[in-house]
Amino acid sequence: MPDIITQDGTIKQDIWVTVPRPEDGESLDIPNDQPALIPADLWLAGKEHFEGRDDIGVWFDSHDEPELLEGLANELTLIAVNFPKFSDGRGYSIARLLRERFGYKNELRAIGDVLLDQLQFMKRCGFDSYALREDKDAAKAARSLNFFSQGYQAATDTDVPLFRRRAS
Repeated sequence: MPDIITQDGTIKQDIWVTVPRPEDGESLDIPNDQPALIPADLWLAGKEHFEGRDDIGVWFDSHDEPELLEGLANELTLIAVNFPKFSDGRGYSIARLLRERFGYKNELRAIGDVLLDQLQFMKRCGFDSYALREDKDAAKAARSLNFFSQGYQAATDTDVPLFRRRAS
């Protein structure tokens, strides 16, 4: 099983499998023996089948709208946001919306093309865990998560910008 990095830099095994979106005419293939992340819109379409299951989470692609889960987000144990390439920043916005507008309180994970130099910014947007790209060294993650001691802007980790924190 691949590793994930938690917000405090701990490395642990990822027990969740990310189920890809099925091709046209195919059905969703959810494994029976481990927790699964399925596309958010498919979870919503079959919500009644997944009611009360904490072994089913969802993943958003970068073009998906988090409004899909308005009022329902906290029913999910885990929400993942896919970064299809490192230069696609839409996942940061999805994370902030899920945390700030929709009040998501559970685990929020970054998946896909996740690089070490993005981790601190992802953390500030509300991500709790990170599935690094396979060619990246997970042992360097703790340093990457806390590279800067202070952030200038308000974010999910602090609602007060630095200039206001210094003035008080």
